[in-house]
Amino acid sequence: MAYNNGRENRKWLIWKETEEKILREHGVDEITIEQIRIDDRTDFNSNRRFYHWTSNFGEHLEGMADREQNIELKTVADLLDEIEDETLYRALLTVDRRILQIILLKIQGYSTKEIAPVVGLTTGAIYARLEHLRKKLRKIL
Repeated sequence: MAYNNGRENRKWLIWKETEEKILREHGVDEITIEQIRIDDRTDFNSNRRFYHWTSNFGEHLEGMADREQNIELKTVADLLDEIEDETLYRALLTVDRRILQIILLKIQGYSTKEIAPVVGLTTGAIYARLEHLRKKLRKIL
């Protein structure tokens, strides 16, 4: 499901109003409350950009998989051969071979639970490695 900014913004506003009410009840001054609001809004916007990016990245991978349905990727080398973006290609050359194997299996439609025993990792470790890759690619791309 795509990230819904409007819904998340409404949830944030409700949470913020509740928090500010509690702060006022405990005697926190308005200047401090406003600074907290500004800092929390900055965090919210940062998270929103991240979720938007990950949603777009996921859609990009799905779109790539749809376009390449005719090409059957059987090996990590096949996967790397099909990458047209030079920056992405170079970035993926620097990652652990096991991560590339995870990506290949994901593209082939396997679930994380199915991939874990194949690559010898726990599902949590797979999620952590994919998250690390997302952060790395976000910096590069």
